Order: sequence, then structure tokens, then C-alpha cells
Amino acid sequence: MTEKPLVRLQQTSEPMARRVTDALRQAIVEMQLRPGEMLSEQDLATRLGVSRSPVREAFIKLSQAGLVRVLPQRGTQVVKISRAAVEDARFIREAVECAVVREAAQRATPTMIAALSDSLARQKRGQRDHSSNAFLALDEEFHRLLSETAGRPAAWEMIQDAKPQMDRVRFLDMTQATPRHIVLAQHVVIVEAIKARDPGAAEAAMRQHLSEILRSLPQLALQHPDLFEPEPEPAALSA
Repeated sequence: MTEKPLVRLQQTSEPMARRVTDALRQAIVEMQLRPGEMLSEQDLATRLGVSRSPVREAFIKLSQAGLVRVLPQRGTQVVKISRAAVEDARFIREAVECAVVREAAQRATPTMIAALSDSLARQKRGQRDHSSNAFLALDEEFHRLLSETAGRPAAWEMIQDAKPQMDRVRFLDMTQATPRHIVLAQHVVIVEAIKARDPGAAEAAMRQHLSEILRSLPQLALQHPDLFEPEPEPAALSA
């Protein structure tokens, strides 16, 4: 039986290793490559239609991002989801994005507000789509636009580096725990605060939005124990 192909490589001018890294990262986030799965350079190279060299480079990048680990004499394995790593990533993301929306509320131009409104319209159409992948992409676009509205595009790059573990939970969250209409409603509140030029309201709305994952994380870990690292045993009290 022919194995199902992975996500397609983007047809861009980016180096092949970067395109392979992006494709494998997306496959891990969308659970095409599942936590705990052993990966083969040759198998993935065949499925992506590339040589082994860019796959090897991608493994290095994904290891640095905490998505895979190299096991001596065994190969490369997709890392299981760590609740602690997800909580750390959310903490970093909240600090950056709350600062971003404060500046967006102070600096937004009519053109940028129109771009955010267009993004909300696409999300409204997308919530009726059965594809969680497509809605997650629209969510990513919205948060990237917020950084651009604030005049802080580098902030989005920092967030991208911090959140790979978090993204897998967000994918599960959108499919099971937090309905898309709730995500969209929270995005609407953020944009309304930016339109009103109210930095405090924008920050409060962002904090609430990013706290959703803390509510759903324990539920998802219980539903999918095979996808998550076991929780450490509490330290025994000394006599």
C-alpha cells in the first residue's frame, strides 16, 4: 500500500531545507506525524520527493525547536507534547502579544484596521469549513497581522520560534475543546478594542484569548494520554 503523502512543499524561492523544515513542522502540528512516532530520513525524503540531505537538516532545526529528538542508535522521534513546555510557550507568547496589541491600539491606521476586518470576515467564512487546518492558518494570519499593525513584525518571528509545542495543542483545541466560533468571537473583541484605540481593553482581550489553552490543556491531556508526556510524580515529602 502506498503511504499517504505529507503536506506539500511550498513552491517558493526559499532553500529546499527551509521548505522541508516547514512541511515537516506542519505535518507534526497537524498530527500527520504523531507524538512518539519514529521518523526515517529515507522514508520522508521519498514522501516529499527530495533527497535525504534537506530532511537531515530539517531534523536538526526541528530538534532545536523541541519537536523531535535524536535517539542514539535508534533514529529520530517526534517528541510527545509536554504540558510544561506548552505553558512556558503560552507565558512567552502572552508577554509579547499583549505588548503587540497595546501598540496596535495606539498605532493602527485605517488601512491596517481594514486588513484586520478582512481577516475576521475570512475567519467567519472559515468557521463553517470542516477543515481545522484551514481555520488554524487563518488564526495564524490574524496574529501575524496584529504584529504588522503594531509595526512590530519581528515580534511575530519571536512568537513563531517560541510556540511549536503550543501549536499542536492549538490544533487539537480547535478540533475538540474550543469551538471556532469562540476563537472568532475573541478575535472580534480584540479588533474592536484596537478600533476604539483602547490599549488596556486590547491587552485584556488578548490575555483572555491566550488563556483558553490553559482551560483546555488538562482536558486534552486526559483525552489523549498517548500524545502527551507523563506528568512528573509529585516529590515525596521528607519525614
